[in-house]
Amino acid sequence: MANRKSGKRSGATTTKKEDATTARAAAAGVLVVDDELSVRDSLENWFRKDGYRAGSAKDAKAALKMLQENGWDLVFLDIKMPGMDGMELQRRIHELDPDIIVVMITAYASVETAVRALKEGAFDYITKPIDPDELSHLVRRALEQRQLKSENIQLRQQVDQLSTPANIVGESPQMQKVFEMVESVARTDATVLIRGESGTGKELIAQAIHANSERRYFPIIPVNCGALPETLLESELFGHEKGAFTGAQYRRKGKVEMADGGSLFLDEIGTISMRTQVDLLRVLETKEFTRLGGSKPLRVDFRVICATNQNLEKLVEEEKFREDLYFRINVITISLPPLRDRREDIPLLLQHFLERYSLQMNRPFTEFDSAAMDLLVRYEWPGNVRELANAVERALVVGTPPTARVADLPLQLSEKPGTVGGDSLAEMEKAHVARVLDRAGWNITHAAETLKIDRVTLYHKIKKYGLRK
Repeated sequence: MANRKSGKRSGATTTKKEDATTARAAAAGVLVVDDELSVRDSLENWFRKDGYRAGSAKDAKAALKMLQENGWDLVFLDIKMPGMDGMELQRRIHELDPDIIVVMITAYASVETAVRALKEGAFDYITKPIDPDELSHLVRRALEQRQLKSENIQLRQQVDQLSTPANIVGESPQMQKVFEMVESVARTDATVLIRGESGTGKELIAQAIHANSERRYFPIIPVNCGALPETLLESELFGHEKGAFTGAQYRRKGKVEMADGGSLFLDEIGTISMRTQVDLLRVLETKEFTRLGGSKPLRVDFRVICATNQNLEKLVEEEKFREDLYFRINVITISLPPLRDRREDIPLLLQHFLERYSLQMNRPFTEFDSAAMDLLVRYEWPGNVRELANAVERALVVGTPPTARVADLPLQLSEKPGTVGGDSLAEMEKAHVARVLDRAGWNITHAAETLKIDRVTLYHKIKKYGLRK
């Protein structure tokens, strides 16, 4: 074997990169499997001098025992050994742990052997005599690939964890139906149209669809169609070439191109002009577009998710929205209920925003008092969940921990509290009993104590008003 060359200069200070490499080396385990004692001793000593945890085995039986007893990151494996050869041992190693990197060693180099070793899953293939510097480079490269693979797995796991729509809160039947639709359509590539009033959470639903889809490892690119004039929207969507118009000093990618592999979320799609609708329809149908000022068509692969709070059918009748584009985007529709139609979710949403803003602002609020809670549940919420979130944030800014009160809420809530269920005594009693039951999590004992009635009376009222959990 060749003599070991020293790559260090005496007195030289190490860099941060070298320190990081040394730290990684100390944590990495390298196992040498070879029937030649001189090879085992030489390689094991080299690896230890480089800072790795090193070990050796003279045959497959000893190697398998060491692999089962200790964790190894990299195995150098001789192809020609008595008993089980290196190829068979490599298969056994990958059965034990598919993430272990295997490098084959042989004194009998041939193209056929190299190809076979790589096809069997070897990272690389080296021949005897072994060059020490080449060996060191190979180990670093192999361990870096293992690290990248591990980081990639971790990132995918984090993305998978984020795929749960944690910011979408609701236990009402309406929201459960929405969640079922999200789960169902996410598995497909179908175009989705999300409809609902402003503030109902359309963008959160779009993000949930993307996060639960096969495209979740690519970005979801949002475009607020209603926030841009026609000329800027066209450039925003399709990008432009240098010199396409005054001020276009550089080539710029559009949102359509940025969404390649992922999802394109077109918010407030009902606001775009008829001219832009023509261009958008062509892109949705062909998945091809041309940058402004360009001549070369570019092909992209993306999923389309749209949202609107407008009546598109009426816009089609008024010839303000193209019928063919309407049919193109209205493949699957998800309708979000306004907050006033799912009041049973309001206490859950209040707790969710209370915990979020308390943490963000470092203000230890834990609850709303009963009067504030009653007011918040009775309010009509024309701005839906967005308005509710703003009300909670405002209460935590001006209030005194740990309890938020009516005086801390925005003025319009107390001025226009709204009503629930009508003005008759029976309707108001039904609404009040339902609220108390919801707040008590349908714990009959606790709800009865709050209402100052016995359990039997409460059961009669539940039956009388047809209340259900």
